[in-house]
Parts: sequence; C-alpha cells; structure tokens
Amino acid sequence: MVEQKIPMMKLDSVFLSHVHGDHVFGIFGLLSTLGMKGRQTPLNIFAPVNFGPILKFFLSYYGDGLAYEIRFTPLKMKEPETILETKSVAVQAFPLNHGIETFGFRFAEKEPPFNVHKDAIERYGLTLTEIGTLKRGEDVLREDGCVIPAAEAAYKPFVPRSYAYCSDTAPFPEEAGWLRGTTVLYHEATYQEEFADQGALRHHSTTLQAARLAAEAGVQKLLIGHYSSRSSEVRAYEAECRSVFPETFATSDGDRYEI
Repeated sequence: MVEQKIPMMKLDSVFLSHVHGDHVFGIFGLLSTLGMKGRQTPLNIFAPVNFGPILKFFLSYYGDGLAYEIRFTPLKMKEPETILETKSVAVQAFPLNHGIETFGFRFAEKEPPFNVHKDAIERYGLTLTEIGTLKRGEDVLREDGCVIPAAEAAYKPFVPRSYAYCSDTAPFPEEAGWLRGTTVLYHEATYQEEFADQGALRHHSTTLQAARLAAEAGVQKLLIGHYSSRSSEVRAYEAECRSVFPETFATSDGDRYEI
C-alpha cells in the first residue's frame, strides 16, 4: 500500500480468506502501523473463525496503546452471504475448497438511482416530486392524463460492476453459479495443467480449471495469480488460460486493471 501510494489510514475493512501464513502474517505489521500512525477510527476484519486466536495473540502482546477498535466478524457461512453493505456496495463471502476454512469475497456495486435528463426537466417543467418519481425509474402520470416515460426522461448513470476474489481453492460444483456474471474475477491458478495432480493434492486450481470456471460463470475478465514456485514464467500460465478464456491476465504485484 505504501509503494502504491494507497493511504492506509483510509482503510475501512480487511477481508482475510484463510489463516495460512502467506495470507495472514502481514496483518501484524498493518495493525501495529495503524496504531503508530494514531488511527482512532474502528477497523473491521472479516475472517474465518480460526483467526480469532491469532487476533487475541496479537492484542495480548502488541495491543497496548492501540487507540482504535478492531471489530472482528468471524465467517461461518456455507453459501454466499452478505457480510457488509454501504450505500453503494454490497460484499458477499462464500466458502471455498482448500482443506481448511477458506472464504472468497465478491464486491458488487448496487443499482444506482436513475438520473434525469436536464433538458427533460425544462421541457416538461418537472416538479421535485416528479423528478423523484423518475429517479426511481417510474413513469410520471399527471392529472391531465399526460404520461412522462422514465425511459425517455431518465437514464442509468452506469452499469453496476463487481469484483470477486477467490484464493486459495480447488474447483467445486457451486463456484461458477456463485460467481455468475461477475465483471472481474481474480482466481488462483497455482499450477500449470501438467501439475494437475499436485493441484488436487493441495486443494489448488490449475490454469485450465480457472479458465473453465471463468467461461462457465460468464465473467468479463479473469485475473490469475498465486503461482507455484515450480515456474517463474507467468506468461506461460496466461497462455494456458487464454487457450480457453481469452480475456485472461496473469497478474504481478503493482499491476492495475480496470473493473
């Protein structure tokens, strides 16, 4: 976050998929740094139940002096469940298939209210009440029988987007359905296809498994990562995925993608 110039003090919530070290060790430094920077705003952490003892350990040794509250929400769901909502975004968590309690997350923009065309306001002499009706996507019916169609006078400012994060997991039957229509999907692709046996053994996905999932779920873009140390050439991962799902991109730290 420091390297990418993302202000960590603006963090609202942290989502942890599971408690394997490569996914959780950094939380100690983050929580301590926020404390040293004088954070006072509460911080939400959503993580599996077994993160609880880890957080308790941290607080027992390093919690003195923290001026902000850590609000831990343990994840226990067996199917997608909304865990956080703001005015504009809803966050779902859902179980993955990794041998220990592991969760994926989907961040989805909510449907925006309609905007009303400025020329329609002047042309029809719209009242505030009528503007509110059009913003809900409803037609305006005036006492004289005149109808002002929402389809003509109003418009959606944008199509809601969504982003899903799935790491680490082996394939499982419900996954594609849970991710249906996601705009951008990040999915682990730890192994190239020749090491599929290792993927099955260690509850990880291969390139082609991730690509087939993306195709079945109807996502627009697939981002892959979490590469095995067996291979240092990430473009080989990308090429395998693109043989099934062309809109695949092999990620590296610091890359930026439009959602």
